[in-house]
Amino acid sequence: MILKNKTLISAEAVLRGDVTGLKRILPFLGPAFIASVAYIDPGNFATNITAGSKFGYLLLWVIAVSNIMAVLIQSLSAKLGIATGMNLPEVARDLFPTSVALFLWIQSELVIIATDLAEFIGAALGLNLLFDIPMLPAALITAAASFLILELQRRGYRSLEAGIAAMVMIVVVAFACQVVLAKPDISAVAEGVFTPKFVGVDSILLASGILGATVMPHAIYLHSSLTQKRVVGQNDFDKKQIFKLEFLDIIIAMMLAGAINMSMLIVSASLFFKNGLIIEDLSTAFHQFGHLVGPIASISFGLSLLIAGLSSSSVGTLAGDVVMQGFINRKINLYLRRAITIVPPLLIIISGINPTNALVMSQVILSFGIAFALIPLIIFTSNKKIMGGLTNHRLTTVLGWVIAGIVILLNIFLLFETFH
Repeated sequence: MILKNKTLISAEAVLRGDVTGLKRILPFLGPAFIASVAYIDPGNFATNITAGSKFGYLLLWVIAVSNIMAVLIQSLSAKLGIATGMNLPEVARDLFPTSVALFLWIQSELVIIATDLAEFIGAALGLNLLFDIPMLPAALITAAASFLILELQRRGYRSLEAGIAAMVMIVVVAFACQVVLAKPDISAVAEGVFTPKFVGVDSILLASGILGATVMPHAIYLHSSLTQKRVVGQNDFDKKQIFKLEFLDIIIAMMLAGAINMSMLIVSASLFFKNGLIIEDLSTAFHQFGHLVGPIASISFGLSLLIAGLSSSSVGTLAGDVVMQGFINRKINLYLRRAITIVPPLLIIISGINPTNALVMSQVILSFGIAFALIPLIIFTSNKKIMGGLTNHRLTTVLGWVIAGIVILLNIFLLFETFH
């Protein structure tokens, strides 16, 4: 059954076509919007702003390609949940030895802690920049706000999805305002999107950072859990219909996430690169927006950073709940988990470490976890015994392995260059 506006719409009615038009699609919108928040977290702000200021529009094509990859990856995750009624960690627990499942749980928790670190610090930094609140009080306010967002989940997944979607739209509007104010060179934007090229090793390193900040392990784990029991198909035909409708959700959400990431780089290229400014610090970016364009641009940037940090932090907490329950069949209170994950970023803020440096290092830690999410996902979705009628086509599997190879190799390169 599907819960929508306190009215029960039977899955059978939707799949039979008794429900038509927008009402047919609406019950399937939401899971990808929650997953897409991982694609616009503060780590993306750091990499995209730096890339735009250093290389102008050059690396726009990397964001475009990353987003296409994200569509395939998230569709595999959603499909796994629809086909099996289980999420990715649950399938791994069933099919892998206990020791392997335990290892996967430990590394996924470390990755989620790193993710939460970036998101929490990003939100606190947004408050600091907007209202000149010192970082520690800003972090405490962020903590309180993140608990309020989690409260939406108690009201049902539709309330949570609506809240997250509203936050995403605020970020969309904020960056739309910035793009208008920045007045980018449209022909240069088109060239950046459609002409793949690099200029030196630094551009390859930043491309790796963009990709690493885009493909998030916790979004892969979470998406399968969001679709596993949303609408339950009774046979392969029903499951294929459900997946087609969920795929629309993925396309819309990933297009919005891609547009936001491109807007970050476009604005940075239009203002910073054009004026010969290399910006590697989000605080500096905020103040330069105000200096070069005016207060509306800087406020839009600070607001989008705050909203992106808050929403993605809550999503990371949900992902942590999924991986613990899935890999080791254990569960703790969601609010207790949120309280525990607040501790590392608070310690970093108290220690006085530069927030942008902490964001960059969190992306490095994330690099370790991508392979452990991607490889099992492709293996499972390629297995007919697991997937039935939703088994990957051969081309989908090939593309999946190619994407996994590219992502893993680029992240290895990123790690090597970071510590070289």
